[in-house]
Amino acid sequence: MLKAGIFLDVENLSRNGGWGMRYVVLRELVQAQGAIVLRANAYLAVDREREQEDDDARQRGEEYRNAIRRMGFHLIPKEVLRYRDSKGELVTKANADLDLAVEALLQADNLDYVLLGTGDGDFLRLVRALQGRGKRVDLLSFANTSRLLRQEVDYYFSGFLVPGLVADAANGDRKKRGVMYSVNESKGYGFLSIRTGFGPTDFQSDIFLHIRDFTRNEETVDNAHFALLKTREAILQFDLEQQAGGKLKAINATEFQFARPG
Repeated sequence: MLKAGIFLDVENLSRNGGWGMRYVVLRELVQAQGAIVLRANAYLAVDREREQEDDDARQRGEEYRNAIRRMGFHLIPKEVLRYRDSKGELVTKANADLDLAVEALLQADNLDYVLLGTGDGDFLRLVRALQGRGKRVDLLSFANTSRLLRQEVDYYFSGFLVPGLVADAANGDRKKRGVMYSVNESKGYGFLSIRTGFGPTDFQSDIFLHIRDFTRNEETVDNAHFALLKTREAILQFDLEQQAGGKLKAINATEFQFARPG
């Protein structure tokens, strides 16, 4: 069995759609790759100044950090710093990139497999360094992911598609999410693929979607816009309807919009 480590850039994940993700699912995802988790590190910003001034903020922060700890993750906090830029504007910053990169390299000596959680292209050199040492490196992220980073890793997991990782606040887990992998622009239909499990081949890729079953802001779209959903690798959210013969059809489909942290 592979020995695995999880290294999460929590701020990047949270800003781009991973707010409220279920950390226990991340461990299950790694275990499904035939690995046992030896290290699980979560790097996140802590605004000590705000928490000292606001009891509610302090309580929310502590509850959030304790919830991550209960899932077996070691927290590496990075204190938020404030300073004035050249224009005199107040800037806040809490960058844990260096800590994550250094510790991933040091701890990887005893690991075979690394799951890196971030969409930040600055970690490209880290991925190459780990692979150069014979490690398998997979990536998990949400929106705004570096394309070069996706191409460099051994396997890429879209966090939006991992079953149970993030819930839609309005629909819970009832709605399905997937991407369009084939489209006929002139006839206005395509086929969707959804993840059915945590393994690299756990997909179902025969779900039919017609343009009339897709809306954007409750409005119908033209064929060109519909075809761009495939080009953009847009995450779609929909209900499944079983047709005669057992075939599946997507209905009430829209483009998934993730909730940003407040």
